[in-house]
Amino acid sequence: QVQFVESGGGLVQPGGSLRLSCAVSGSIFSIYSIEWHRQAPGKQRELVAAMTGGGSTTYAESVKGRFTISRDNVKTTAYLQMNSLKSDDTGVYFCAFPFTARNNRWGQGTQVTVSS
Repeated sequence: QVQFVESGGGLVQPGGSLRLSCAVSGSIFSIYSIEWHRQAPGKQRELVAAMTGGGSTTYAESVKGRFTISRDNVKTTAYLQMNSLKSDDTGVYFCAFPFTARNNRWGQGTQVTVSS
């Protein structure tokens, strides 16, 4: 069974940076797109970035130019580099495959708090 372990969150001031990691168990990592989602307090979970197995990327408009998704298929790990952080970026960040997201299967997530 696929498992996701997110890490790298924390408290950062506006304008700061964080790099999130997502370690994925199982041998199917390189086959599927990998996604980062976030859930802000009182809001629905939203997709912020995705990368296909071939390396194509998509981003939510709100994070374009500031966030960069990447993946290491050997380490079966995904990353989310977040720069120029804003208070609106505060939330719990999760990674997922598209099919695990559709089936509401998530790891524990990692908390990102942007505050002065």
